[in-house]
Amino acid sequence: MLWPSYIKGFKSYLKLERSLSGNSVEAYLNDIDKLAQYFKSLNEEPKLTDITITDLKSFISWLNELGMLASTQARVISGLKAFFAYLMLEDVISNDPTALLEAPKLSRKLPDTLNIHEINELIAAIDASKPEGMRNKAIMEVLYGCGLRVTELTELKISSLFPQIEFIKVIGKGNKERLVPIGSVALKLLDIYINEVRVHANIKKGHEDFIFLNRFGAKLSRISIFNLIKSLAIATGLKKTISPHTLRHSFATHLIEGGADLRAVQEMLGHSSITTTEIYTHIDRDYLREVITQFHPRA
Repeated sequence: MLWPSYIKGFKSYLKLERSLSGNSVEAYLNDIDKLAQYFKSLNEEPKLTDITITDLKSFISWLNELGMLASTQARVISGLKAFFAYLMLEDVISNDPTALLEAPKLSRKLPDTLNIHEINELIAAIDASKPEGMRNKAIMEVLYGCGLRVTELTELKISSLFPQIEFIKVIGKGNKERLVPIGSVALKLLDIYINEVRVHANIKKGHEDFIFLNRFGAKLSRISIFNLIKSLAIATGLKKTISPHTLRHSFATHLIEGGADLRAVQEMLGHSSITTTEIYTHIDRDYLREVITQFHPRA
């Protein structure tokens, strides 16, 4: 299959021109790889210029037969559209076969959230007597207190802390910077971790500015954060399936339910579109609907 050189160019385009993170780039490349796998299953090796919308619709049907969720199919289609848009930009193809390709309709599912009691229980389950205990408490407080994505947390740097004004600088998707308020509890735990625990670490060269380090003195990985959340859920007997993103959802939900302005929440979350943030208003509407049903005489 004569695709590798174009895929390599696409990878460079995503990194250099669109400034996407390594995780996002890999996701796009995986989408293209799925298309290549489909053609291999047919024992076909079409040129990129020969691929039609009919081929792509058959590919999506193939994904559906494999049991792929509609949300994942939509993700793959998004990756294909980006790839063929790049090929158009480079004059490799003259017609974009994805132009009329529609993603499957998605049901809008409300994200899982934790209440404040559940969050307090997770944090209380951390053993502060262990070397990593204070670090893990700080991680949980920053995840929930600032609504960060897991990669934003692992990339957080000491030079990005502004405790005097109670803000942190966060590098979000597409290397976009934003300032996020940070509460006194999270700041206090960060101060203890950085000045009483982290100072004793043998920090690996090039990792001096990253806040959260592993036991080898290197920047903490995403998988370490996922494992931390999973272990705390088990320790507290929490029945919900949670991840670091659950704390971000909880952050947004609690703000909206408390009456926070939607635009302010959008800014803190780093959403490029207000429609992405609006999903959290549905949670509040469900609560209002329950109130009407319970107390209104005509409900």
